[in-house]
Amino acid sequence: MKKNVAIVAGGDSSEIVISLKSAAGLSTFIDKERYNLYIAILKKSEWVVQLPDGTNTAIDKNDFSFQENGFIKKFDFAYITIHGTPGEDGRLQGYFDMIGMPYSSCNALVSAITFNKYVCNGYLRGFGVKVADSIRLFRGQTADTDEVVARLGLPLFVKPNVGGSSFGTTKVKAAAGLQDAIAKAFAEGDEVIMEQFVAGKEVTSGCYKTKESSVLLPLTEVVTGNDFFDFDAKYNGQVEEITPARISVEMTKKIQNETSRIYDLLGASGIIRIDYIIPQNGEPVMLEVNTTPGMTATSFIPQQIRAAGLDIKNVMTEIIEDVLLKRK
Repeated sequence: MKKNVAIVAGGDSSEIVISLKSAAGLSTFIDKERYNLYIAILKKSEWVVQLPDGTNTAIDKNDFSFQENGFIKKFDFAYITIHGTPGEDGRLQGYFDMIGMPYSSCNALVSAITFNKYVCNGYLRGFGVKVADSIRLFRGQTADTDEVVARLGLPLFVKPNVGGSSFGTTKVKAAAGLQDAIAKAFAEGDEVIMEQFVAGKEVTSGCYKTKESSVLLPLTEVVTGNDFFDFDAKYNGQVEEITPARISVEMTKKIQNETSRIYDLLGASGIIRIDYIIPQNGEPVMLEVNTTPGMTATSFIPQQIRAAGLDIKNVMTEIIEDVLLKRK
């Protein structure tokens, strides 16, 4: 009998638009001959499943079930593609753990750690991972401009500490712009991170591991004429994405091995993507760990899977079946 798979999208942040695009991508990547696919949209006000006839039906939060044609149906697996809260910060993972629902991504603790950029950097720094220096602010706290600039230098980045897709992110080039950048970042969340700028080539590295395999995908090089890899660069085509990246074999292997090491240090699950900067004549600096990477047709992970010569349908099946096997 075909298993019911929920592609879980939506969320309560500005990233909902990207989440819905990822859900549409996943609906083409996952094998419909093998699974019954449904898109479940979770918002703060409502949780619904999209039915084949185009209507929505409510999700029973007691067990994540729904009704179709008068029958109660339950899901066998949830593929989480919510970028932001509650699907990337561990909240949804905790809920699924409580009701016994297998899911695609890292567990609640790992998701919470990686979603908090400052905490994640601090944790990984303790294992020798090279990260940029940073300062965190909680809502209500203030930052002295001169002290921040003296420590982090200029330019520097100011961004929400828990969030993605570059919403609320500013590259601050002059001290006079720091306080406005902090206010912009606080508009997206209750924590702000101010981070040292590292000049160099930006690359991103995808990885997934199952009981049977450990797959390190080809790196993608990110080239944009914008000040940084902002929302327009990510989603409005103002970027060149080159897979595989134009770097040496030795540097590629070094970054892939570091991605694999970080995967294991975190105890990650499913597909993750890690962003790096390679300074000129320097060691790669880790920027961010993404445990629910974008899955649109043009997102990094699908690009890298194609470049690796893999069939994305088979990759999705491998990931789903690996989780289901562990639950038996």
